[in-house]
Amino acid sequence: MKRPDSPWAWVPTLYFAEGLPYVAVMTLSVILYKRLGLGNAEIALYTSWLYLPWTIKPLWSPIVDLLKSKRWWIVSMQSLVGAGLAGVAFFIPTDWWVQTSLACFWLMAFSSATHDIAADGFYMAALPPDGQSLFVGIRNTFYRLASIFGQGVLVMLAGWIEVTTGNIALAWSLTFYLTAALFIGLTAWHGFVLPRPSSDTSGQTLSPGKLAREFAGTFSSFFRKGNLGLILFFLLTYRLGESQLVKIVSPFLLDSPAQGGLGLSTATVGMIYGTVGVAALLVGGIAGGWIVSRQGLKRWMLPMALAINLPDLLYVYLAAALPQNVWLITACVAVEQLGYGFGFTAYTLFLIHIATGRHPAAHYAIGTAFMALGMMLPGMPAGWIQEQLGYTMFFVWVCACTLPGIAAAVWVSKKI
Repeated sequence: MKRPDSPWAWVPTLYFAEGLPYVAVMTLSVILYKRLGLGNAEIALYTSWLYLPWTIKPLWSPIVDLLKSKRWWIVSMQSLVGAGLAGVAFFIPTDWWVQTSLACFWLMAFSSATHDIAADGFYMAALPPDGQSLFVGIRNTFYRLASIFGQGVLVMLAGWIEVTTGNIALAWSLTFYLTAALFIGLTAWHGFVLPRPSSDTSGQTLSPGKLAREFAGTFSSFFRKGNLGLILFFLLTYRLGESQLVKIVSPFLLDSPAQGGLGLSTATVGMIYGTVGVAALLVGGIAGGWIVSRQGLKRWMLPMALAINLPDLLYVYLAAALPQNVWLITACVAVEQLGYGFGFTAYTLFLIHIATGRHPAAHYAIGTAFMALGMMLPGMPAGWIQEQLGYTMFFVWVCACTLPGIAAAVWVSKKI
């Protein structure tokens, strides 16, 4: 049987497969643990640690080049992700579900971070430059569709099963079994359909000593950049408020009004935050890219910093007023996510801006590692802070934490 050669056969599914485990680890885990009864402090601490593989993935990225082909890494890592999803589903009904499910999420996190390295490298090896430009929008779209599927469709499915069966653990176990089956299907598909470009070969001709020297040189060249302190300050603070907000939004939407939350059902949270919210995020990102392409990043750095941070005030209102109108809640979430998508454009373009010199791809990866670190560290105590302050004052705290990022944007805009 002839193997499909068209990029349409594998680019969309490859980036859907790249986005889905990230959503499972970063978002589904939060909602799962909330529905199974963990407190916000535990949820934020445990799930923030799961950012670690994306933070340190530049440390093992050369191994993906040195050993085996990127095609081999893609299929192998997707197999491990499928196993991790099935493991979560299997262990949810057990007495030791917290420890074992976290172990499975760790497996998914490391596998997904490694898969990201291999998939992006394979994309460049398997497509000519004009093909890469043509499909960059397609890959980004399907990555976002994976977010909508994971945060929206799967959460709504779990909510429907919760209501139908009256068994929360069973609902989430079945949801993860279904996701595992889907991912195993994607793995089998990619094992068949991914091309075998001649340039996708392992770097086994490189000696470990030479690799170590080049690796050290790449890192040291990044840390010799001018204005390094300002660069790191921006990377670590631009999303300081958002890094804490994102860990508490789903628990806030799910908690009852007696606990200070909005008391929404699981399915409604999937619809509002996972579907409408992600769609607004996508629209904001597209609008941000279009505007910057016409008028430049320097002009829009501060407005984008305000766009990503000021809408956090809407959560102060929601926590203080506790409205029951679903449309009003949806509008507030959509506006916040729209601003986040618009404002995050500046962050992405700044990463590209600093990825200059002899090793642009490696410098970009190091920048994204600091981006993940900026999400991981503030997110870890977010649940504890919320439990000490209550939801309303926690969101006030989040708004206060946006000020360093806004200041960093002002200073960076003067250096661009």
